[in-house]
Amino acid sequence: MHAEHVLTTCPYCGTGCRFYLQVVDGRLVGVVPCKTDEISQGRLCIKGYNAHAFVQHPDRLTHPMVREDGQLRKASWDEALDKVVSEIKRITAEHGPDSVIVLASAKCTNEENYLFQKLARAAIGTNNVDHCARLCHASTVAGLLMSFGSGAMTNTIPEFEHADCVLVTGSNTLEAHPLIGARILRAQDKGAKIVVVDPRDTPLSRIAYSSIRQKPGTDIAWINGMIKIIIDEGLHDEEFIKDHTSGFEDLKRIIQPYTPERVEEITSIHKERLIDAARTYARAERAMIAYAMGVTQHTNGTNIVRALANLAMVTGNVGRESTGVNPLRGQCNVQGACDAGGLPDLFPGYQRVEDVDARKKFETAWGKPLPPNKGTTLTCAFKDALIGKIKAMIIFGENPMLSDPDIAHVEEAINELEFLAVTEIFPTATTKLAHVVLAGACYAEKDGTFTSTDRAIRPVHKAVDPPGEARPDWQIACELGRRLGASGFDFPSPSEIMDEMARLAPPYGGISHARADEEVLRWPCPSKDHKGTPVLHVGGFKIGKGVLVPVDHAPPAEQTSEEYPFILTTGRNLFQFHTGTMTRRSPKLEREAPEPYVEVNTTDAKRLGISDGDRVRVSSRRGEISLKARVTGWIMPGVIFIPFHYAEAAVNRLTNPALDPVAKIPEFKVCAAQLEKA
Repeated sequence: MHAEHVLTTCPYCGTGCRFYLQVVDGRLVGVVPCKTDEISQGRLCIKGYNAHAFVQHPDRLTHPMVREDGQLRKASWDEALDKVVSEIKRITAEHGPDSVIVLASAKCTNEENYLFQKLARAAIGTNNVDHCARLCHASTVAGLLMSFGSGAMTNTIPEFEHADCVLVTGSNTLEAHPLIGARILRAQDKGAKIVVVDPRDTPLSRIAYSSIRQKPGTDIAWINGMIKIIIDEGLHDEEFIKDHTSGFEDLKRIIQPYTPERVEEITSIHKERLIDAARTYARAERAMIAYAMGVTQHTNGTNIVRALANLAMVTGNVGRESTGVNPLRGQCNVQGACDAGGLPDLFPGYQRVEDVDARKKFETAWGKPLPPNKGTTLTCAFKDALIGKIKAMIIFGENPMLSDPDIAHVEEAINELEFLAVTEIFPTATTKLAHVVLAGACYAEKDGTFTSTDRAIRPVHKAVDPPGEARPDWQIACELGRRLGASGFDFPSPSEIMDEMARLAPPYGGISHARADEEVLRWPCPSKDHKGTPVLHVGGFKIGKGVLVPVDHAPPAEQTSEEYPFILTTGRNLFQFHTGTMTRRSPKLEREAPEPYVEVNTTDAKRLGISDGDRVRVSSRRGEISLKARVTGWIMPGVIFIPFHYAEAAVNRLTNPALDPVAKIPEFKVCAAQLEKA
């Protein structure tokens, strides 16, 4: 018997916990927390403790498949890769390179995402590359880039423990990011005041100093209301505003109408609670803001992020330890996929594709002219497929047939494609529609790095071999690049890929696999002797001054009506993760949350004659699903909540595909719905 422990990084949320995979005779048998890890500190959440369970599940894809006579059949790697390449060459010859889009993946490593965008730009000739950040934190990148000059978490996870106040909004932290939630609880034990603003009663809100429920889609109103209270009461930081920001007078003008009384009319937040929350945040010496997709997944998500940035700057809570604006990323490498250039308008390191100097740098490095215009987004690509503008997709490790809004529309768009190739580790609703399916390796079967929500580069190490003929995505991307005739895809290992990314992306300039294994490095880390940057914007902003962007409340794209009287919002639960591809193949996790449900307020349920556990039908203007009712006081009257993990009652059949005009992120968090007994 041969046993070993392999240190790696968790494949679930963006916290970046490290643990040891237990391997016995080539089989994964368990997970052991890493006591020396500064993030997890020898602790894990329930998903982390079960992160080995899906890896060697019998459902794993073990070989490539090619569609023939309407059915997917086993194929050799040469046949499958040649099919992808021949179809991409044919389609680009007939319709141009911008008829193809490559979808990168927040589940893949930094090195793989670097190759995915290089494949699109250097091998195919298009900036049409995107990934699921478009569905979760695209508005964070857009909003914080404008306000601060950097679209990432300003501070670090350990700093939550030392804050005097933590304002949490749009985040069910103890369920979606449990180890970050634990830090917030420790801060509370030390005397910090926790303020939670959320339409649902969450585990954190139940023990917070202040729990405030707002009507979904009204966030800018309450944030502007807090800023007005802070300024009117003289609680703002005049020196910080004068020295480090611009636009204060414009901001003051736009917040004037947001009196506590008007905010209460818009949001349903009692004015006394709003006033107390504003004072609590402003009077704290060190106040942190934490948020997640309850903020970003709106048609005005970018503006909500800007409003939170305004709140932090007005109080001087930027550029110091245990302060800042801190988006909690939802997947293990959604931060890294953005850093690596998996976006249609940005090269690696957030260099704009329309910038002549940036483009010249990459053209020199890659030895090929690059397209000068930004590409299309994931969300727009499906609309473009319906009108014949997008003809082919190459998807790495994403499942848009469950994760995207209005999935009936997504399916219709995919069926209009001339070609779809998907690289996956399990069969999914998306692979069922593919012309070619390539069997990929999961996190436990390859080397590389993830970048956590607080910009830390976290090593990933191979513990076991991939099943059957499955290959790591970086090898697949290299093969495709070479077969498409591009140079620069001859990497012997992921380490050399990171070296190339570090040469071209200044925030990663000092990053290497060797350094990441020895020390915790957070970008920007511009040189080999740099120790990384835990806190951003110390002493000022790289854009000169932070921009106080005046933003106004706007209602959600879809309003309730007599036919659809409920507001439907979506999210996660503790035991499942995203589209369930991994967690629903983990027996203990599936046992705890095996079926879909809709949370219904007790008053609403009584009025409709619905009891806990009844089958109900939920419908919107786009479709309907049937599932069990969970009757609870944890949600506001008039609002219903459905987690999006369950294919058998896919809530994204109901959600609204309306987009934020800047970030092109869909409004998952608000749509009009009907609820009735089935």
